[in-house]
Amino acid sequence: MLPHSLVARLKVLAFAASFLLLAGCERAVFNPAGSIARQQRDLITISTVLMLFIIVPVMVLIVVFAWRYRKGKGGTYDPHFDHSTSLELVIWSAPLLIIIMLGALTWSSTHLLDPFRPIDAKATALEGRAEPVKPLVVQVVSLDWKWLFIYPEQGIATVNDLVLPVGRPVRFDITSSNMMNTFYAPTMAGMIYAMPGMQSQLNAVLDRPVDSFGLSGNYSGAGFSGMRFRIRGVSDQQFAGWVGQARAGGKALDTAEYLRLVKPSERVPAIHYAAAQEDLYRRILERCVEPGKSCMSDVMARDMARGGGEGPHSSHSGAGMPPRGGSAPPHGDRPEGALMKSPDEKGTGPNVTKPTDPNAAPGVTKPGDPANRNMT
Repeated sequence: MLPHSLVARLKVLAFAASFLLLAGCERAVFNPAGSIARQQRDLITISTVLMLFIIVPVMVLIVVFAWRYRKGKGGTYDPHFDHSTSLELVIWSAPLLIIIMLGALTWSSTHLLDPFRPIDAKATALEGRAEPVKPLVVQVVSLDWKWLFIYPEQGIATVNDLVLPVGRPVRFDITSSNMMNTFYAPTMAGMIYAMPGMQSQLNAVLDRPVDSFGLSGNYSGAGFSGMRFRIRGVSDQQFAGWVGQARAGGKALDTAEYLRLVKPSERVPAIHYAAAQEDLYRRILERCVEPGKSCMSDVMARDMARGGGEGPHSSHSGAGMPPRGGSAPPHGDRPEGALMKSPDEKGTGPNVTKPTDPNAAPGVTKPGDPANRNMT
């Protein structure tokens, strides 16, 4: 057994090491580099302070009550106490006010920080911009286990390297190749899901130069822990120079290269592609990158041509889905269920179930009778 002095020293060393490790970590959430991330940080701070208005007094009163109403000499004991109006008002009004404030804050921030809401370009006139600029579009694809970024306007693509101009709004179009994931850039914006066959959107902006990181916030397999990417905020001149360097070197991201890239791999270093196939992101979204595979829009167009989308309820009743079992495509109004019809409307028909004859029960009197196998 270790001496008590040695145990105490080890505890001190462990605490000091933990403190140094925590001091060296950059808390990205509380060090925002964009307006969206800054508003999210403020929301967390305000919510925490409001909740502390309840937590701190409760913790203090626990000690006060335990001391005041303790057993023994000096304690206060009142056997006739049963009600206090002032105490009831404090107990109920304070939490109610906190809930009202948190509810109002949540409702307003839910709309203001909607990831699909475009950034107000007039409010992001930074870096000496005299007028609003067009948002930069970046197409994001979650792969196993890496991130693909396609810049359609610049015609380039990268893996695990995201470079953005400071002060210019960015619109991320986000999807996934195989499994659901989450795109999370803590210094720039919140997190949003990336799902196969669906497109999410995130609008954000950087308002200062930054060299940070992004990651996946959803467990997706063995390489999840290394699914990180670099985020850099640079000036317009530096961004143009970076685009020129990417175009000068590297290879093109075409179908064959994407099919090689989409295979699972872990801790992939940054890759730059000098060119990206024009409709690659659309085919990834519609899950038809592989040669000979039909895109979802083509399948729906063929179904509409066959009449699968006709009728007033087509937009809500599965239009775009092929008929099942060789049945004819639906036409006209949706048929009304039998439960909604009167007995006269239902009509009558022959009973297809063989009636039971209580006087002839071969299953009881003759267990081996062939009639037991009659299923008509």
